[in-house]
Amino acid sequence: MTYIQKKILTLITVVMIIMSAIWLALTYYNYRTHEQYNDILQRYLGMNEVSRNSQQVVTDLNNYMVESTDGNLAKLQESKEKMKDGKTVVDGLRNRDNDFTLSNYLNLIDSLVETTDRFLLFQEENDAEASAREFAEANRISGYISETTLTLIDKELTTYNVRYRGIMEQSAEVIKLGIWVLLLITCLLLIASYWFSLGITRPVFKLTKAANELSRGNFSQEVKVEGNDEIAFLAKTFDRMRININNLISEMKQKAALERELQESKLLLQESQFRSLQSQINPHFLFNTLNTLSKKAYMEGSEETSDLLVSVAGILRYNLKRQNRSVTLGDEIAVLLQYMDIQKARFADRLQFTTDIDPSCLDAKIPALTLQPIVENAVIHAVEPQEDGGSIRFRVYEEGDGIAVEISDDGAGMPREKIRQIVEEEALPEGHSTGIGFSNVVKRLRLFYGVEDVIAIESEEGKGTTITLRIKREGAENHDQIAHRG
Repeated sequence: MTYIQKKILTLITVVMIIMSAIWLALTYYNYRTHEQYNDILQRYLGMNEVSRNSQQVVTDLNNYMVESTDGNLAKLQESKEKMKDGKTVVDGLRNRDNDFTLSNYLNLIDSLVETTDRFLLFQEENDAEASAREFAEANRISGYISETTLTLIDKELTTYNVRYRGIMEQSAEVIKLGIWVLLLITCLLLIASYWFSLGITRPVFKLTKAANELSRGNFSQEVKVEGNDEIAFLAKTFDRMRININNLISEMKQKAALERELQESKLLLQESQFRSLQSQINPHFLFNTLNTLSKKAYMEGSEETSDLLVSVAGILRYNLKRQNRSVTLGDEIAVLLQYMDIQKARFADRLQFTTDIDPSCLDAKIPALTLQPIVENAVIHAVEPQEDGGSIRFRVYEEGDGIAVEISDDGAGMPREKIRQIVEEEALPEGHSTGIGFSNVVKRLRLFYGVEDVIAIESEEGKGTTITLRIKREGAENHDQIAHRG
């Protein structure tokens, strides 16, 4: 048994003993008072029962006189026996104050029984006049019995009035004594409870103070409680918990950062799905229309126009079907080349686009629509504003264990603030053709490969910009499974 349990058990035992003693004393007094009340009441009820039985005898005599049947005779005999039994009960109520009156009362009962016997005798002899005379006598005696009963009850009330008042006064004194005892015990229990609680509340207060410090983020304060009981043990455990919480908080921060990244990935996927649904406005109609225009242009000899329409249809189909999935680098480059065919037709000689692609790198996985937004950004900012146009160079080559994708232009360069916004994934205007912004591309690459070092931007004002994407050869399979479930 623990120390605190022993203290609690001791306090409970003392309280139970005191309360049991009080309960036993009150129960015994209540029992004695009840017996006294019952004794007085039985005296009144016994005399009243005799008076009621005498009236019943007169009633049965009348019934038997009117109709002499065995049933009425049996009822009369029963009433007579009750009178005899009542005489025995009343005889036990004799005391010094009612001795004379009670003796007359018993004689009246005997007279009523004798009169009843004579009535039965005359009734058997069919002497109606004598029977009527005996019936009148019985009725008169019954009246005397009722009057004497009232007299006896009055004497009893007078005799037991002092006793009754004594019982009432004694009850009042016991109530006062009980109140004082209760108040005294209450005070003693309050003092004992306060003393007992101090042994628990003081250490608990220290623990509470330490918990408040922990809630404010202060994990440096040591929790220390003197003693050998369970609360001291709890304090030591609490101190160890403080150390563990401090370690767990660091782990939770790391997990929260990962959870935030996963949530952002989910939001990006949902956003891509939403944009994909927005763009899928009767896609079969658009594909069929572009194919029809391409065939018509080819039949009319406009092969270049036909090729452009095929490129547009290919880009549209790719954007709708591949937006939320990983693709090979080769597929991504293929759609990029279709996009550049359209831009070459738009800018003619103003746009110079060169490529240097290592074929061994084309099987690597990459998020769909990664390259086109970056190249599109170069076209918009490096080629379109310049009167003489500009050049864009696209390279794919091995770099250590991974692959590097390099996109460079000879435009006006990129401000440092914009480079910071791209690297830190701040919101930027979305791409014109894909609906995916530059920062969105960076965020998707980081979530896709699970690393932060996925992009490097080198730019100098007036000399152009070089953007290098670092792609891992593996590590995208889990991302594909998540994308399919989302």
